[in-house]
Amino acid sequence: MIALSDLLKAPVGYSFRGKMAIQPNNPNEVGLTGLLGFPSAYHAMHEADLVILLGTDFPYQKFMPVKNKIVQIDESPERLGRRAKLELGLAGDVKETIKALLPLLEEKTDVHFLNEQLAFYDKVKENQLEYVKDFGKENAIQPEFVAHTLDKLAKHDAIFTVDTGMCCVWGARFITGTGERKMLGSFNHGSMANAMPMAIGASLAHPEKQVIALCGDGGLSMLLGDMATIFQYKLPVKLIVFNNRTLGMVKLEMEVGGMPDNETDMINPDFAMVAHAMGYPGKNVHLPEDVEDAIKECLDHNGPYLLNIFTNPNALALPPKIEFDQIMGMTKSMAQLMLGGKMDEVFETVKSNYKHIKGLL
Repeated sequence: MIALSDLLKAPVGYSFRGKMAIQPNNPNEVGLTGLLGFPSAYHAMHEADLVILLGTDFPYQKFMPVKNKIVQIDESPERLGRRAKLELGLAGDVKETIKALLPLLEEKTDVHFLNEQLAFYDKVKENQLEYVKDFGKENAIQPEFVAHTLDKLAKHDAIFTVDTGMCCVWGARFITGTGERKMLGSFNHGSMANAMPMAIGASLAHPEKQVIALCGDGGLSMLLGDMATIFQYKLPVKLIVFNNRTLGMVKLEMEVGGMPDNETDMINPDFAMVAHAMGYPGKNVHLPEDVEDAIKECLDHNGPYLLNIFTNPNALALPPKIEFDQIMGMTKSMAQLMLGGKMDEVFETVKSNYKHIKGLL
């Protein structure tokens, strides 16, 4: 795929499931696309003359260009053209198809489009660092900062599992592929509470690997019993809890839909104490300045460990392309919250997400 990209002087975007394989050692990559992705990949897809879909049944139809020529290669013929109007659909193994295609192509010399997209991607990555530099405050630690710190401290060949919801977003945007790392999630089904059981399976299959579960407090609560399983089998799983005391993605979907969030707040037990009761260390982190040392301690521990980090409940994860009706929905929900007397929540939401507004401008 990199050889094809180099020959065509074409930028390479990828889906969430392709991230860990496609991102590393790829000089022409322009980031993740789709609902959790970056503006750079979205922009490249829409500005290109030709879009080639390799082994992806791209689920986010609103992000798919409609004026470009699209070619799709997939080993499952029933997926061809399912979500996009195709110029050409080919059923076959992606690698073997590209290998057969390469000798038939003439190398392009015009690098203007590629360089333009790579330059835009550099700006997008620079903007991402704005999220990381904002550490947050007591009991409202910015989740982007937590994920970035975890990415920096985790091993080169670590296995990450991500809960459905906000943890999926932080994993998608801030955990870097190295070529040896793996990331597992409920990508096909979007089912909640998958990170911990996936981590158990990963640790049993690869006892020599560092296994890290990015858990939401809602997801962890659903399957607290699995914490006992971790202890019973002495699995060295590291549970990193993004404890924002809310069902974050559900809250966001309600607000984008124009409704004030309803019944999304979580009243949690002390997860660190639960870990102690299960037989292994647990620690609560309330201050951003304690995050790095706490993650180091967690990852260095010889055995299971739970780190309960109190993240900002008002941190949003907006997609790379914002529809007008989404903006109107968010405005309506904020207005209804204000009319309902929840001025503090509105103020904290705006204050916590000024970076999104800056990015959109």
